[in-house]
This record gives sequence, C-alpha cells and structure tokens, in this order.
Amino acid sequence: MDIHRSRFVAYPSSAINALSFSRSSDKNYTDPRPALKLALGRANGDIEIWSADKGDWVQESVFPGGSKRSVDALAWIQEPDDTDYEGHTILGQLRLFSIGSTAAVTEWDLTTGKELRSSTGNFSEVWCFAAQPRWRPSKASREDEFRGQNLDNDLVFKRFLARGGNRKTRCMSVTWKDRDTVVAGFTDSTIRIYDARNAGVPGAPRDTLVWKVRCLPNGDIVSGDSNGQLKFWDGRTYTLSQSVHGHDSDCLDLVSSTDGTTVFSGGMDGRIAVYKLGGKEGEKRRWAKTSHRRMHEGDIKAMAVYDSKHMSVVLSGGASNLESAHLCPANILPGLPQTPVLASCPQQRMLVSWAESDISIWRMYKQSPERIPVPEDTRKLLARIQIDSKEAITSVAISPDASLLAVSTTDSVKLFHLSHTEDDREDRLRVRKIAAPEAMAENGARLITFSPDGKWLAAVSPQSEVCLARVEDASDKPTFLDANVELERQTRKVTIQTGLKKYERTINRIAFSPDSAVLVASDLSGYLDSWVLEGHYDATAPAMDTATKSSSGSDKGTDSDDDSDSDDEDETTIFYGQHWTDNPSGNLLPKLDSAPLVLSFQPLTPAQQEEPTTNGNPGVHPTRNNPHPQSHALPSTKSPLFVVTSHHQVYTFDVLIGRLTEWSRRNPTSVLPAEFQTIKDRAMGVVWDVNDARARAWLYGANWVGMLDLSQNYEPSSVLDEALEDGEDDISAQHTPSKKRKRRESNKWGKLAEQRKKAKGMGGAGDKAASGETKGVVDEIRRIEDGKAIELNGTSHEQDLDDEEALDDAVGPLRRGNDDAEADTNGGADGALAVTSTGRRKWWCTYRYRPILGMVAMGEKTSDAEEEQPEAVLVERPLWDLPQLQELGK
Repeated sequence: MDIHRSRFVAYPSSAINALSFSRSSDKNYTDPRPALKLALGRANGDIEIWSADKGDWVQESVFPGGSKRSVDALAWIQEPDDTDYEGHTILGQLRLFSIGSTAAVTEWDLTTGKELRSSTGNFSEVWCFAAQPRWRPSKASREDEFRGQNLDNDLVFKRFLARGGNRKTRCMSVTWKDRDTVVAGFTDSTIRIYDARNAGVPGAPRDTLVWKVRCLPNGDIVSGDSNGQLKFWDGRTYTLSQSVHGHDSDCLDLVSSTDGTTVFSGGMDGRIAVYKLGGKEGEKRRWAKTSHRRMHEGDIKAMAVYDSKHMSVVLSGGASNLESAHLCPANILPGLPQTPVLASCPQQRMLVSWAESDISIWRMYKQSPERIPVPEDTRKLLARIQIDSKEAITSVAISPDASLLAVSTTDSVKLFHLSHTEDDREDRLRVRKIAAPEAMAENGARLITFSPDGKWLAAVSPQSEVCLARVEDASDKPTFLDANVELERQTRKVTIQTGLKKYERTINRIAFSPDSAVLVASDLSGYLDSWVLEGHYDATAPAMDTATKSSSGSDKGTDSDDDSDSDDEDETTIFYGQHWTDNPSGNLLPKLDSAPLVLSFQPLTPAQQEEPTTNGNPGVHPTRNNPHPQSHALPSTKSPLFVVTSHHQVYTFDVLIGRLTEWSRRNPTSVLPAEFQTIKDRAMGVVWDVNDARARAWLYGANWVGMLDLSQNYEPSSVLDEALEDGEDDISAQHTPSKKRKRRESNKWGKLAEQRKKAKGMGGAGDKAASGETKGVVDEIRRIEDGKAIELNGTSHEQDLDDEEALDDAVGPLRRGNDDAEADTNGGADGALAVTSTGRRKWWCTYRYRPILGMVAMGEKTSDAEEEQPEAVLVERPLWDLPQLQELGK
C-alpha cells in the first residue's frame, strides 16, 4: 500500500464545554434500565452522543452546531415510566437539554439531531441549569435568577424562584440537594440555599467566585471556588465543615462517587484532584486530598462520572481531548470525529475535506519515491467552497467522475457541478451550483453518497428516511429526474428497552454495492436494511415511468386480493426499466451485536469486472392488460458486505441470500489476530486492496492502521497458548530456538488479549492496565520548518515510535516481514503470525500514524492490477496543531 501522509488538511478543534451522563449510577434503578449515554457539548455548538457499552467508547452521532452557537451545559431527564395492558413496565424516554450563553433552554430531538423546542422566558443569558431528581420540573438560572421548566412533555417557563443579590451578582452553578431544595453558587462568594416551594434570603457580596456546587448522597454540600479550594458544608445546618486546598488556580468542576466518599475536582491548572473521606462510620470523619494528576494542558471545563458495579469512570473535557480515567489508568479518547470528514475521487485523484461550513477540494499528484522530503507541488488546492447556511455540514459526497459534489446539512442539500478548464499550463476547477432534487433540498440529510456508477444519489434525512434520486448523464450540466424514490425500512420489534426507542433506529452508515444494484443502511441498534435494483438498464425504455405496486410480484402487499384501495393506488417509479424494491432476503440478515462503525462492500476483482452484463429486459413487453410491465430480475451482486461493529466484531454477509459468508463462518472475530482484539480505539473506515490473488481490508482508527486479508483463513491463538502451557521443553525439542522465541512472542500477545478481555468494562477508561500501557503518544515532537527542527514537548502516549526497534516491540510479531516470519508447516494459518507459507501476509498493524482524521483511496488501477501497489491518502492532524501544543511551542 502506497500511503500519502497528508498534514495540510485543516480541521479546527473546538473546546469541550459540557459533559453529562444520562445517569450517574445504577442506584435506585431496576431492570429494565435505560441505556447509558454520554452527551458532550463543544464551543462550536456541536453535541456528540457517545456510548460506553462494555467499556468500548464510541461516538455514535453528532448534532452539528451552527453559526454563533455554543453549548455551555447539558442535562438529561427521563420521562415517567408507564405500563402496558399486561402490566409490563415501559421505560420513559430520555430527553436532552442544553444551554449556550443565550436566553434559551433548548431541548434536542435525539432522532433528527435538530432543536425540538426552546423556552426563553424573555430574560437575559442562562449561565447554568440543573434537572430535578426523578424527573420533576427542571431548574435553570440566568445571571441572577432561577427559572423553572415544566417538563411534562413540553418546555415552558413556569415561575421565578428567587433573585440573588444585586444586579451585578451572577449565579455560576446550581444543583439539587433533594426534590425541594436548590443549592446555588454566586459570584459574590456566597452559596445560597433555596426552598423550591418559596424563596431564600440573599447574602452579602464578596470577591470569590463559586464556580461549582454539588450535593453528596448524604445531603452534605461541596463547592469549588476561584481560590482553588474545596469547601464541604453540613447539609443540615448549612455551616462550613471543612476547607481543603485542591488547585493552584480556579476549581471549575466537581463530581462525586455514588457512595459520596470520593470527590474529584478539575481546575484551570489542568489537574484532576482526588479527595477521600477518612475515618470509620460513627466517628468524626475528615476529608483529605489523596492525589492529583495533570490530565490536560489547559482548563478542565467539564467533568462527568458514572459509578456502578459494572463500570466506574470519570470523564474530563479540556481544550480538545476527552480524558477517561479511573483513579490509576487513564485513556485519552479521540477528539476527532468517528465518521471521517473526507471523501475522494480516485480516478481524478481528488481529495475533499470539510469542517463546519467550509469545503476544500485538492488534487493529489502522484509522488516520486526519490523525492524526500515531499515537496508542496505534489498537491494543489483546486477550490474552496463556503456554504451559505446557518447549519454546519453533516456530509459531503463526490461522484466517481468528479463532475458532481453533493453537500448536506440538517435543513438542506446543495449540489455543485465541477468542471475542468481547458488550460494545459494550469490545473483549474470551475464550480457551479445546480438545482438539487426538491425533496432532498428541502428536508436536508444526515448522510449522502453517490453510487459507484454515478447514476444514483442516496440521502438519509434527519428523520432517518432513505431517498434516492436518478442522475441524468450530461457532460455540460448534469441534471436529476423529477421523481425521487423513498425506500421503506422494515418494522423491527423492540426486544430490549433502552429509553431511546426512536434514537436507536437512527441510520449511521449507508453503502452501495460495486454494481450499484444493492443499497444497505445500518442503524445504531445493529439492524441492517437492504434494497435491490430490480431489472436491467434499458436505454430504449422511458427515462421515467410509473406503475402500481400490485403489478410487481416482489413488492409488498401483492399476495392478497384483499389489499386496501390505498395499497392498490401505491405506485413505484421505473427508471430506464429498473426500479428499487425491498431485498427479498433482507429479513434474514441478523441483528448485529452493536452499531456498525464500518459498512462497505468488497470491490469486484478484475476477473469479476470483465464478466458480461445483461443489457435491457428482453422478456418484458407491454400488453393491453399491463401497459407498464416491470422486470423482476434480481441483481447478481457477488461482493460480500463487510461490517465492523463498535465492539470490533467482524462480519461478512451475502446480502442477496441473507446470511454470513463462508469466510465469516470459518473466521469469527475470536480467531482473528490477538493484536486486533486488543486495539482500544474504534475503527473509523476501510480502504480496499482487492485483486484475483488477495482481498485486503485496510482498516484504520484514530491511532492505528491495520490490514486483514479476507482471502485467507485464521486459527485461534489459544491453540498456541495451550501448547506452551503443556510444556515449553517439548516445543523447544521440535523447533529451533528462533521459532521458540517467535512462539513466545506470539503467546505474549494472545495472553494480553485475554487479559484485556477480562478487564474490559471494569474501568471504563479502557482496561485496568499497567502504567506503562497508559503513557502517551510520543516522547518527543519535532516540527520541521524550512529545514530547521523546532522541538515541541507533549504528553506521551506510547513508546517512541520513531525508534524502529521500539516500533517492532510496540506492534508485536504480527507485522514482521517475510524474513522474520515462520511458515505454517501444517498448511493452515496461525492467527498470531502475519505471513503464511506462501509468503502472503494475513495481518499487519502499525501505530506510527496519529492522530488520523481519515484515510481514502487514491489513484485508478491499471490493467496490471496484481503488480500495482494501491494508493491511499492518510490525513493526519499534526500534533503541533493542537491548541495546548501551540502554547508549548510559544
């Protein structure tokens, strides 16, 4: 694989301002419990929803922000539970609210990612708010006042609670002690206690700012102020019990454990401090600061905690990263989007990137291996587009011939025609806006993509409805046919209640088959919906025709003569003799263990591409009784669907049959290389390298790139472990010392995978790993400008990967070359070895690229595809572009 390392793509970072779990613990919850979700708010207005199922941290969805927006605080509530006619509990749905230095409290639609409703109360900025325990009316405060929110399936201003101090006094934080008592911290160094049923008495103004107040389970109150002190207050007498110095500067946020004996604080010094309540029950107990650790280079603006017997985790948000820690181990979660903000047109060697409302289009010229360092003339910025919309961009797609660019936001879809100017001396690109299909343009989309043949544009609306538009070929100005196709999704039966019924059905990935005849969409619950393009393309047929579904034997509702009149009136649209319909075997596709992160069809091999295709529908003729005949010939797609879930389970499906492929049955995830099973960062995408001899899937995450060869079989590494446990002497007698060393090394990775499997989910920060495994990315950062090295010191995360020996130790035996690999004498494949007896690698992995924004294919293969190295562009976000490292560089 020829990889172009690209660090010129701009992607602005945005600080984390708010973190909120849907619940802080499992206390007082009985089965069925609502799903555990983390809401993360950024300074640019983005809201991210994260899942921590089984300790695997995955960014599930992003509610894009917009112009002049920010998110300063987040809060979840849950509607009251209900019962069905059989007496079974129906979980109340979870609801998410935010404030952002405006005069409004906003509720978000979890299904569409749009604003659902807001309430202003006609007052000034809201600085903080808190939800009443057990889903009573929420409380919000502005600069010097509290406001109540009646949340009975609505959001309206209820009444003033109290006015604190004079007009210059601002309320900085608010929390609930119990259902009727509100605790608030003010800028005049006072903490006021209010009875929600009446009002309280303001105190005298002072200089200290009370940034955060929290109530412990026993009713005591803890506060953090601008002096860096934590103060503990008696919950019955409201008197100061103890004061502990925690930070060198302001203490900005506080969280506590479920039992109330441990408190965590974060401050402007970037440290997280831990406080423990000493002594025994019944004795006089005192708080003491037990430890602190510098987690961030800048302010810690937000913290959240989830504490239960299954997982205990503290999260802190800084300038750009999300830190996950459980006392000892710590893990920096990726600050880049889970869905890559990149697209490419390999044939035209074009790279498209986007951020907020800006789009950049680059030309990537083929590099010469002798030119090191790579000069800037290997790339060129062809165009930069700024979208005229208040909403941020959600998705961008470019057609296979680079003639169309589709851009979507939550409220619109825009299309641009790209054409190259006829100038041999300079590479130029002309961009013209063209009309988008009306239904798409008005509704917006969360995902958008072109089919591989460029004839179809698929869009997923914010409501997770799938719509298709047919592209008309026109060299000067492409157009779309008037009619769109709205595909129907299967109705799924709810098996496990999560309190997020509609949200779980949100479509997160969509993919076309290589022949553009099969479309598959996945949702957050793990279901797969699929549709097929029946019939064959017929250039002599009408460009667009309609017929009732009753004339199609494969469509729903045609097997019974008792169909309603409305069903008989349903029409299907035929485009050049083809029409979209449900996959007949779609209901056979199983529900996945978790949401898919990678959804892609394996490309066709050169031999498959040369197979003849059917042209037209010779057996279909109009008659008097059937003037609009339809061909029901199913496509002959031979490409398997490749899926990687959020738990890193790998599957391949034969979509037209509705079952796992033979390779997937022989090679479950448990027999894949041990190193792949120990990767913490979740997969983001895949780039393919397929020919008649191999089928390599190049997977990548925020900090790693790996390869799986799907044309080979794997065997469980546990077979090797059992052999070593039975006696190393017997093995050493049968093998050379070098082979024994390699088996020991392979066994090390197998045991590491087993240990991490046992530890996964307990810490929440990843694993209860040794301190050496939790250290940072690099020990030294060097930036080269004009031939001069600029030293930048940053937090290290792994070993020094510039050292080749350290790199080999870091990635283990799986990436060794042919000279250092052991042949499989049994004719099978050792799951811990990278090379088979034929010299072909099964698996390879590296951690030298980081942090990765995305990876896309580049360059068109020639006829000699077996010998040609595939190309890919890997976009890194340079470490020195991170805000905290820029400050260090200064």
